[in-house]
Amino acid sequence: MKLKDRVIVITGAASGIGRALAIRFAAEQPRGLVLADLPHQAAALEQLASELSRDGAGSGTPAPAIAVPGDVGVETDVKVLVAAAEQRFGQVDVFFSNAGLIRDGDENTPDADWQLNWQVHVMAHLYAARAVLPGMRARGEGYLLSTASAAGLITSLPSATYAVTKHSAIALAEWLSVQHGDAGIRVSVLCPQAVDTPMIQARSGSSAARADGVMTPAEVAEVVLAGIESEKFLILPHPSVLEYFQRKAGDYDRWLGGMRRFAAKLGFGKR
Repeated sequence: MKLKDRVIVITGAASGIGRALAIRFAAEQPRGLVLADLPHQAAALEQLASELSRDGAGSGTPAPAIAVPGDVGVETDVKVLVAAAEQRFGQVDVFFSNAGLIRDGDENTPDADWQLNWQVHVMAHLYAARAVLPGMRARGEGYLLSTASAAGLITSLPSATYAVTKHSAIALAEWLSVQHGDAGIRVSVLCPQAVDTPMIQARSGSSAARADGVMTPAEVAEVVLAGIESEKFLILPHPSVLEYFQRKAGDYDRWLGGMRRFAAKLGFGKR
């Protein structure tokens, strides 16, 4: 899919990967960009929308943009977001469900944290699909993208809440692709490792995800654009992730043993 003249919704757009996506997509001359993030990010979101509409936020290519603050973990907020997009631009061609969070957690993490991860990393993608699929199917085309993580293909050593819900996000995307692909709906999942965003900047200490390098959000946005144009299901900014995933599938028990040793080496093993 080409993004020219398309209406694109991006969640988690006030910073990090979401902001970089909005700026990069603006250069493709979309019909409209609809930016979402949490209410406390409203000022940053409005500023980005203004900059995109004026000069593409420095890209030199203006793109009409609106800001719609809300919580993607709440279905009514997602419905409001889609309604605002349709009211302003007529339809939604591409929905990029990018918002996410990360906190350390294990089997003893409180249920409230598990539920928060579930709402943001899984239900938000489901709410988006519910809201836009009827229109996309009626038109015979559309694109659902979600930001999962390499953790969804491999794991996250410090955070069970993150790893489990990111696995679930990929499973949901797979199911949507199987069920709606023949109706013209394309589905992709973005699975990066470490990216220089506020999310990773807030985490101190060593990180297995940093081993293959820390990419900039702008670099990730370029990879995403190429993935959309080729309509690849897995968009992997860090190529080594595919190798790790294949090793895991090739010999699960060997992979588990290796991960236990790696976890212990990094100090993540249970005591």
